[in-house]
Amino acid sequence: MKYLVAFLFFTFSITAFSQQTTVSKKIHGTVISGTSTFPLQDVNIININKVKGTVTNVRGNFDIDAEVNDTLHITMIGFQSLRVRVTNDWVKNGNAKIELTEKAIALEDVVVRKYNLTGYLEVDTKLIPDQENFRYSISGLPQGYEAGEYSPKAFSRVMNSIFNPADMLYNFFGNKPKELRKLKEMKKDNTVKALLETKFDRETIAILLGIDKNDIPEILQHCNYSEAFIQTANDLQILDAISQCYEQYKVLKK
Repeated sequence: MKYLVAFLFFTFSITAFSQQTTVSKKIHGTVISGTSTFPLQDVNIININKVKGTVTNVRGNFDIDAEVNDTLHITMIGFQSLRVRVTNDWVKNGNAKIELTEKAIALEDVVVRKYNLTGYLEVDTKLIPDQENFRYSISGLPQGYEAGEYSPKAFSRVMNSIFNPADMLYNFFGNKPKELRKLKEMKKDNTVKALLETKFDRETIAILLGIDKNDIPEILQHCNYSEAFIQTANDLQILDAISQCYEQYKVLKK
């Protein structure tokens, strides 16, 4: 009798453990154009939950590690970005067809005039500053704070940002520890890194961190990155900047 009880207990434990453990598996998909129905090559697919990425092949096919309820972020230049939830049917059947919608882009003439240049070299060299961006270093920290002409008193601003409980940095870093831990995971995946190097729209970063992309410039301003850096850096550089700021925040907070 005691052997029967032990066997039943062992069987029940294995069953309970298997029910609690969800194993990731490869799911397959095909991305096509919603207009032409042709397969799309080099579409970027990122599993937001696992911070893993891949791209489609010449037939529009892709494989990626995922489990039920994971969210895939799908992007390609010239098409609307799409987020797709992994369902039980998808995992069971192993394949799904996904359509992307083309963007309607109207280009207009844009004239960029940061400086009012005259065309005379002797005059114009005096109008353009020699060094617009520089960094402040803080003793004990491996990284410094970048500051531009619109970021005076960098050191005092950083300290106020860290120690003022009502400040944006305090609220942002304090309320999103799980999302910020994804920063290191993002840089481990070569597909994600390659994608971020080519993007400047902050969309992928915002989705992975679970924030509004309009908040990113304000976060970097509080970290004393210059306006020029915020406007011109690619998404991977922005990701590194937020990551460095977070590490410095943790040091100063202690």
